[in-house]
Amino acid sequence: MVKSQIDALGIIFPNSYDNQLPALCSERLMASVPFASRYRMIDFILSSMVNCGIENISVIVRKNYRSLMRHLGSARSWDLSRKNGGLNLVPPFAEKTVKVYNGRVEALASIIDFLKIQKEKYVFISDANIVTNFNYNAMLDAHKASGADVTIAYREEEIPAAFMNLQATVSTDLYYTLRFDESGRVEHIHTNPKSQGIQNLSMNVYLIERELLIEKIQHAYAHGYMYFERDILAPQLETLKVHGFKYEGYTARITDILSYYKENMRLLDDENLDALFSPAPVYTRVRDDNPTRYIGNPQVKNCMVADGCVIEGTVENCILFRGVKIGKGAVVKNSIIMQDTTVMDDAVIDYVITDKEVTVSEGKELRGNESFPIFVPAYQSI
Repeated sequence: MVKSQIDALGIIFPNSYDNQLPALCSERLMASVPFASRYRMIDFILSSMVNCGIENISVIVRKNYRSLMRHLGSARSWDLSRKNGGLNLVPPFAEKTVKVYNGRVEALASIIDFLKIQKEKYVFISDANIVTNFNYNAMLDAHKASGADVTIAYREEEIPAAFMNLQATVSTDLYYTLRFDESGRVEHIHTNPKSQGIQNLSMNVYLIERELLIEKIQHAYAHGYMYFERDILAPQLETLKVHGFKYEGYTARITDILSYYKENMRLLDDENLDALFSPAPVYTRVRDDNPTRYIGNPQVKNCMVADGCVIEGTVENCILFRGVKIGKGAVVKNSIIMQDTTVMDDAVIDYVITDKEVTVSEGKELRGNESFPIFVPAYQSI
């Protein structure tokens, strides 16, 4: 791993857009949703930060964080198990100032005392609903070059269809587009717009000086504000110098179950796979499984298969997580099969997403379609 530390710390909001993915986030948060056969969503953010030399990272959780704690463990997999800095998981009620927050302002206010004693000059703030191999060093260089007070990462893309019907209940469920003046300065932040066509859509990745962040959060919290973007940044665009950082690398933005399915399946294309994993390593928790075993005469085509699987049947265009078992004569196509799921002999499934530890009984047929994949909750036998 890269050892050259940069003068910045990271803050991650792992519950971002949980409400958009209720099937997978009923017992877990967005950050611990499985992705790409052996990873979790948070792996990409943590790995990007570590690869860029950010060694002091706080994760402010809101609810459903048991699976995240189990996945992160001591954070040794990301080289964040250390005496100074490292990974700081902040659950509700860990201290008297930490509660179940309703927005970024409350969340950041709960760790103000922690921020005050840190030594890093800059703070990166990020959500956990976008899979990307992000270059935080490039963003920091752009921030310094522009002389900005705040820099916001964005992409030029259409607003996802799922966002158009978004019913926000906390500030981490909002989305934003940016409008720039001729100098590249942000002159307007639009909250939950319904605009058509290509937009400057925020990635909810922010860079700000630590002392300035403390000042703005203390003022906002004292006035009962909730929204970091709407209540702090947007009203102060004339006094705060806010710039954008256009990100052009690979991204997979998860906004609903269909986007989750499509973004996983996109990785079966070698070009997309290379675009995501080539820039820098992505680390995850090691499970120490055996290599995948192919027994008899299985037919496996165009699949991403994690370790620990046992395959005896036919598997095409699938994402298989760790410990999946495909029985003899079973046919599995166009599906995402999460860890420790068993598809028994002669079962047929097509366009299906199974959560972990599902059992598909012998001879069972289960078929969805590309626009409506069937989802099977965890621990179910069907």
